[in-house]
Amino acid sequence: MRVAFLTASCMFKSSPDARKDHWEHDLEFNALEPACRAAGIQLEARIWDSPDFEPRYYDAIIIGTCWDYMEKPDAFGACLSRCDAESQLLNPLKTVRWNTRKTYLKDLAERGAPMIPTVWADVADESAIQAAFETLACDDIVVKPVLGAGAWRQARIRKGEVLPAAEDLPPADCMIQPFLPSVAQEGEYAFLFFNRRFSHCALKRPAAGDYRVQSEYGGSETIHQPSEQELALASSVLDSVDGDLLYARVDMLRGLDGQLAVIELELIEPYLYPEQGPEFGPNFAAALKALAAG
Repeated sequence: MRVAFLTASCMFKSSPDARKDHWEHDLEFNALEPACRAAGIQLEARIWDSPDFEPRYYDAIIIGTCWDYMEKPDAFGACLSRCDAESQLLNPLKTVRWNTRKTYLKDLAERGAPMIPTVWADVADESAIQAAFETLACDDIVVKPVLGAGAWRQARIRKGEVLPAAEDLPPADCMIQPFLPSVAQEGEYAFLFFNRRFSHCALKRPAAGDYRVQSEYGGSETIHQPSEQELALASSVLDSVDGDLLYARVDMLRGLDGQLAVIELELIEPYLYPEQGPEFGPNFAAALKALAAG
């Protein structure tokens, strides 16, 4: 079985546009490739927008570390449509399209998932931000683009402060949430599932003085052994989504009410925290073999 693992040029150290966290691709792929090989799967890393990438030559295609997709969404969408037409796309195209825009959080809320209070706005301008302070009844907020990942063009804003420059704010429609102190005090939990089976959990913490948990901003991760209650809550979020899922990452953060709530349900290109999952490679390979064979 020949499978393509899609990535981006910015995930390679030799690239002129290499990301600060490019090494995470190597950590993930180097854990996956030998496990897949042992399962009879030839896993190949391919740059998603390379002219020589031909989906029809692969039995399945995984959306991997494509961490530049939000900067060229139309081209990425066209690539995924082609992959879906010529091969088997994992996760499925319908699921990916739904999950690409953070408005999917509205659907999860309607299905009963515990959510962080959110204000939705067409643009991240002063009027929308000031209105959000009033609606959320707080003095410290985080503004995120509806189409975005990895804290791209995301900003924390305190009431009374001068707004960040336009290029540092979401470029289009956005979501606004209260800043949650628990991100620094406790951390953010990432529950990893492959073919809906729990694999491992990482506890993500930001660097001192920051709130972003991504490694490119100095964030770090440790292994977390979830309680039965925590795992049941994360599993219930996943159960509200239909269809085959090669991978799913349920990110949860403790809200102002002291309860865990969903910050993200990552069903497209999530980092899978290989260092926090001792059985990560075999778990992933088994899920891939089961779904691709089906």
